[in-house]
Amino acid sequence: MAEERLREPLEAGSALFEPDGASFLPTPLARGPWTSRALHGGPVAALVARAVERCSPEGGQQLVRLTLELLRPVPMGRLNVTTFLVRPGRKVQLVDAVVESGGVEVAWARALRIRVGPEADQVVPTVAEDDRPAPPDEGTLTPPMTDGYRAFHNEGIEIRFVRGRFDALGPSTAWFRLRCPVVAGEEPSPWQRAAAAGDFGNGIAAELDFGAHLFINPDLTVVLHRPPVGEWVCLEARTRFGTPGIGSAESALWDLEGRVGRAIQNLLVEPIR
Repeated sequence: MAEERLREPLEAGSALFEPDGASFLPTPLARGPWTSRALHGGPVAALVARAVERCSPEGGQQLVRLTLELLRPVPMGRLNVTTFLVRPGRKVQLVDAVVESGGVEVAWARALRIRVGPEADQVVPTVAEDDRPAPPDEGTLTPPMTDGYRAFHNEGIEIRFVRGRFDALGPSTAWFRLRCPVVAGEEPSPWQRAAAAGDFGNGIAAELDFGAHLFINPDLTVVLHRPPVGEWVCLEARTRFGTPGIGSAESALWDLEGRVGRAIQNLLVEPIR
């Protein structure tokens, strides 16, 4: 069984973002690990997924891919998310999104939606998924990591490692569960949960010392062949390096019923001087 470490419950009404008219105000629970003045990529990806899901929704279309381009650090300030249906269609659609703060574009995104076929067209897998990770109740609950301030990785999400740990280098497998809504007053959708967790691959599968190197992802791509079921999303993550200064973190995504997709982050790598 997991080694339980008590964590204070969040105050009633806690969320990653508070709606303010057509804008969103980040709360401290959305902050990232590199600086208290910028957001974690997970909450930004989840907020964009929410906006894409609400863009010209049509019956029979399912969101299958979301690519987020982080143009610059997303600040702890008022955010506006604008979406555009750039490729309408009955079978395939593309939706673009722009995240703006203070008149400056801080992130772009492109999402792919594909029509859902009838049950008669369902493809039966030929390979059994017998290599699924251990469930979250067999994992180790990570202790609160203060870093001197409240943030997404230490209060906004619950993390249970079933292989590896934050303070060890190399591949790892961990389960993630949001501790609060993405937007206040709303139940997070499966895609919002997957997007929020998908940005952790780089962090849980580090191959370099956090104190000696920066390895920041300027993008995140999440692909789901089906939406995850339930509150938990698992990342089976590994980081690889190639050309000097360049790497990638790849994560297989699971829920309690099986494999659901993959997340990829490209990495800018440089020593801390």
